[in-house]
Amino acid sequence: MPQSVLPDGFDAYLDAWEAKIGAFIEFDRNPAVAAATAERVTSSAGPAGAPASAPAGVAGLPFAVKDNIAVEGFGLSCGSRLLENLRSPYTATAVARLQAGGAVVVGKTNLDEFGMGSSCDLSALKRTNNPWNQELVAGGSSGGSAAAVAAGLVPFALGSDTGGSVRQPASFCGVVGLKPTYGAVSRFGLVAYASSLETIGIVADTAARARSAFAVMRGTDGRDQTTVAAPAGAPPLRALGGEPCVKRRIGVLSPAALASSLGSVAEEVSAVDGEGALKAGAEAAKAAVLEPEVARAFERAKAELRALGHELFDVQLPSLKYGVPAYYTIATAEASANLARFDGIRYGKRPDWAENPEELIDKARGAGFGAEVKLRILLGTFVLRSGFQDRYYLRAQRIRAGIRRDFDRVLSGVDSVLMPVFPTRAFARGEAGLSPFAQKAADLFTCCANLAGLPALAFPAGIEGGLPVGVQLVGASFSEGLLLDIAEGYEAVHPTVRPEAYKAFWR
Repeated sequence: MPQSVLPDGFDAYLDAWEAKIGAFIEFDRNPAVAAATAERVTSSAGPAGAPASAPAGVAGLPFAVKDNIAVEGFGLSCGSRLLENLRSPYTATAVARLQAGGAVVVGKTNLDEFGMGSSCDLSALKRTNNPWNQELVAGGSSGGSAAAVAAGLVPFALGSDTGGSVRQPASFCGVVGLKPTYGAVSRFGLVAYASSLETIGIVADTAARARSAFAVMRGTDGRDQTTVAAPAGAPPLRALGGEPCVKRRIGVLSPAALASSLGSVAEEVSAVDGEGALKAGAEAAKAAVLEPEVARAFERAKAELRALGHELFDVQLPSLKYGVPAYYTIATAEASANLARFDGIRYGKRPDWAENPEELIDKARGAGFGAEVKLRILLGTFVLRSGFQDRYYLRAQRIRAGIRRDFDRVLSGVDSVLMPVFPTRAFARGEAGLSPFAQKAADLFTCCANLAGLPALAFPAGIEGGLPVGVQLVGASFSEGLLLDIAEGYEAVHPTVRPEAYKAFWR
C-alpha cells in the first residue's frame, strides 16, 4: 500500500473520531503489511481476480470491511464472543477483487452479532455510536461500516445486507448504501446468516464511489454457485465521467397504499388471540408509521426528483404488509441451520471442561452466543419442526414468491420504485428508543428487496431535525447502474451534508 493511502494527519483524525463512535473492531496502521497483502492478492490468478474490464476507480483508496467478511490476516469475529479470537485464513472474493483493483483494506468494522440487529448495539465486543449524535445508534447490522464512512475515516466500506443491514445504517448516518441484486456479487467469504437473502453490499460517501466499488466486485465466481452474470439487456453500469443521467419513470407508493400497508401491520400481529398479541400489534403499527421528519424528507425527495425531470407515478404493492413476518420466518430458519456449525470444537471459544461433546457444545454456545442470536436460532428451529413447516416456513416462501410477482408487475411499468428506508431517523438507546420487537417491525420497507432478490440503493435525501434521512430506490434485477444514475443526479443538485468535524481526505 502506498504511504499516501493514509495521508499526513490522518492518525489524529482517526483517533478523535474512533474515540467517539467506535466504528472499528480492528484497524491496520502498518502500510508495509497492507502492501504485502495487496501484492499477494493482485498476483494471484483465478476466480477471485478482478475482471479484466474493471475500472480503476478504487485504485489507491483505503476501505473497511464488516467483520463477518473474511480478509486474510484480519479477525473474523462476527461481533461475537464465540469467534472473538478467530483470524481469517483466506480472503472473500469481493474483497480480493477490490484489492486486485488497487484498493487496500485498513480495518474491520463493528456489527450486530452475526448480522442480527438494527442498531449495532448487539455486538458483544463494543458499541458503535452515530457520528451525528453519539447518544443515538448508528443502525445495523452494518453500523460500523456506515459510521466509518460518515465520519470520513474511509471513502467506502463493505457490509452485508440481509433485510436492510446496509441501507438502514446508511440512512441513519447520511451516506450511500447499495444492496446489489442477489447473485451479482460473490458471497464466498461472507459468514452465512440467511443464505438466500443476504448479499455483500457497499456503503460509500457518494453514489459515484459506490459505482466504482460495485464495478470491481461484481461478476460470477466459481466458488459461489449462486453468482450470475448480468444479462445482455440489463441497464449498463455507466463509466465514470460518462453521459449524465437520463430521465426515468419512478414509481412511488401512493398515500392510500402506504396507509393500507402500515395500518395492516397491527391487524397481522394482533390476529393471534391474547392481550400480549394486541399489545404487540399496537407496538408494530406504531413502529411502522413514518416519523414526521422522515415523511417530510420523503415528500421533499419526490418533489426534487420531479424537478430533475423524472416522472413519478403512484404504484401499489399489496404484499408489502406481509414482508416482515415472511422475512423473519425465512431468515431465522436459515440462521438455525447456518449457525449449527459453531460448536466450539473446530473453531471458536470452547469451555475449559466438559463431560462429553454434547455438554461442550452447550457450554460453548451458551457462553458464546448473545441473547438475540439465541432467540433467532430458537425461532428458526421452531418453524422448521415437523408439523410446523407448512404452517410457517412454506407459507412464508409462498408470500416471498408473491412479493417478487408484485415487484415484477410494478417494475414492468416503471424503472424503479422510491420508498422510505426506515420509519424513523437514528433512534436513542433504551426506553427512549425502539424496543427489539419494534425494530423488527420497522424493517417493513427494506426486507422486501431481499425477499425478491432485487437491487436497492439508499441515498441521503436531506437533514431533518439535525439528523440525516435517507430514501431508497428498488429496481429490477441487475439495474444497479440505473439506480446509481438517479442517485448521482440527485447528489449533483443536492450535495450530501456531512457531520460536524468531518474532513474530506479522499477524492
